[in-house]
Amino acid sequence: MQYLCRCKNFHELAVPTPQTFRRTYAIHAASAPTFQVFNRRTKWLQKERAASHVELSRQADYLKDEVAMRLCERLLDIKRQFPKVLDLGANSCNIARALTRENPDPDPARPVSPPLATRIGELVAADSSHSLLYRDADLSFNDAINITREVLQDEEQLPYAPATFDLVMSSLSLHWINDLPSVLAQINNILKPDAPFLGAMLGGDTLYELRTSLQLADQERKGGISPHVSPLADVRDVGGLMQRAGFKLLTVDVEDIIVDYPDTFALMEDLQCMAEGNAILSREMGPISRDVLLANEGIYRELHGNADGSLPATFRVIYMIGWRESDDQAKPLPRGSGEVNLKDILESK
Repeated sequence: MQYLCRCKNFHELAVPTPQTFRRTYAIHAASAPTFQVFNRRTKWLQKERAASHVELSRQADYLKDEVAMRLCERLLDIKRQFPKVLDLGANSCNIARALTRENPDPDPARPVSPPLATRIGELVAADSSHSLLYRDADLSFNDAINITREVLQDEEQLPYAPATFDLVMSSLSLHWINDLPSVLAQINNILKPDAPFLGAMLGGDTLYELRTSLQLADQERKGGISPHVSPLADVRDVGGLMQRAGFKLLTVDVEDIIVDYPDTFALMEDLQCMAEGNAILSREMGPISRDVLLANEGIYRELHGNADGSLPATFRVIYMIGWRESDDQAKPLPRGSGEVNLKDILESK
C-alpha cells in the first residue's frame, strides 16, 4: 500500500518505514465559534448607564411595560399554577410588575380578575445588569409577588439545572443574544416536561423609519452608510429556531406597536434610556455627527412624518410560545390521516 506524505516535492510518493510510522487516533474537533454580532459588554454598559438615571429610565419603560403586560396576558389561556418561574433578561422586572397588575383579563365579561401573581409560587428575575435589575426593588409591586433577583455573569450561558422551572418567560431581551439557537435550547432544557416558554422580542421591521432615514442621511452627508440600527430576526426565523431548539406546540405571532414622538432627538433619547442603543460590533464608534442628525431629522419628517407634525416609530414585537416535550403531551396527527379533503371544503365556499 502506498501513502501520500508531505515531501519536498508534494507529488512524490513515499512508503513510510517502520521508524516513521505512527498510529493516530480520532479526536473531537473544536466546535465552530459563535458568530458574534453584538458586543455584550457594550449592552451591559448601556443598561448600567440607563439605570443610573432612575427617573428618566422609569419614564422610558413604557414600551417594555406594555410588551410585558401583553406577554403576561397570554398566561390567561394556560390554566395552571406555576411553582417556580424564570424571567430571563428581566431588565427592571417589567414582567413582575405586569404579573401583579389588578384585573389583567381584557375580556369585558370578566371586569374583575385576580392578579396573575397569585398563580406563581416564586419568580426568579435574572439579568446581567445589577443596577437595572434592582432599580425598582423598593417599589410596592415587590410585596405582591415572591421575587428573587439573580445577576447573571453571561445571559448566553444559563446556570440552571435541567428541569428546574415550571415556566420560563422573557420580554424584550432575546434580540440582543448572539447565539439565539443555543439559548433557546438551554431554555428548553431547564423547563420541566410539558412546561411552557413565553417570549417576546423585537424583530423584523422594528424602527424601519429610523433605519431608512439614517441611511439616507449618511449617504447624503458622508457618502457612505454606517450601521446605526441593530439587525433583527424575522418571524419566520424565530419559528424555525424554536422548532430546532426542541419546542413543541409552537405559536408565533407579531404585533406592531407604533409610538409617536415630537422629533427624532426625543426618539433617540428614549432609546438610550431604554438601554436599546446600538450594540453591534461593526458600529461606528462615537456619537453620530451633528450634520447627519440634522439631515436625519429632515428626511425622517419628509418620508414618515404624520400630518400633525409628530414622527411615528414602529416597534415590531414577535411573541412566541413553545412547550417542553413530554410523553403525555398532545401530539399532531400524522400526515395523510385527515378524513376531509381541504380542496373540497375550499371549492364549496
